[in-house]
Amino acid sequence: MEKHSKLLRVTMGAIYPFIIIFGLYVIFNGHTTPGGGFQGGAILSAVFIVQYFTTYQKTTSLQLLNKIEKILYLALVLVAILFVFELRGSVPDMFKPYYLVTMNTLIGIKVACGLSIIFYRFVLFESR
Repeated sequence: MEKHSKLLRVTMGAIYPFIIIFGLYVIFNGHTTPGGGFQGGAILSAVFIVQYFTTYQKTTSLQLLNKIEKILYLALVLVAILFVFELRGSVPDMFKPYYLVTMNTLIGIKVACGLSIIFYRFVLFESR
């Protein structure tokens, strides 16, 4: 007997792409609209969380998510330092949106990894 609802799996499988597209939309338009990296990353982490609730299987590696999160933290710090010290306040207005989109993207992916790690650790290790 299957303990997972087929209707839930099919429905959520159809919704995954929309969740991802909406999360990316919030990240990429965060420099002009409310939202940005943190909000978009939280939406993207919902894909991992919903996938777990529909299958009850951990499909991603916690070590991989940890490595990605650490690399993105380093990239965030380096991009910010390079932007501040290289341009020293003389930033042409045409470069500001690119900087903001880059930072929002890095923050969004980092938040998605971090929230997914927190969720999986609570579910897999703290629930025992």
